[in-house]
Amino acid sequence: MDLLTHGASLADLQDYVAKMEVERGLDHLAVDSQCLKLGEEVGELFRAVRKANGDPADPHGRVVDIGEERANVLILVASIANRKGIDLEAAFRAKEAKNNYRTWI
Repeated sequence: MDLLTHGASLADLQDYVAKMEVERGLDHLAVDSQCLKLGEEVGELFRAVRKANGDPADPHGRVVDIGEERANVLILVASIANRKGIDLEAAFRAKEAKNNYRTWI
């Protein structure tokens, strides 16, 4: 499978994740399983941020990279959206249209 091209759109990324999961045999996993994995990956992202900020952490824990953990979170968000038939770009645009009418401060 070809790698995702530089400057790819959100739709391209979502399509790439769908194809990648088929290629790796992950496309059969249920949405609840992917949601649980997303929770794990968010936790790993938090741990990476804590370590980067110098907060106390398990000195024997594996070293985690903030960029890699963010990528894992993004992959799982796309995976969940694919399983539920959600166009992430359309969902993002719809949510931002609503947010434009919110009071933020």
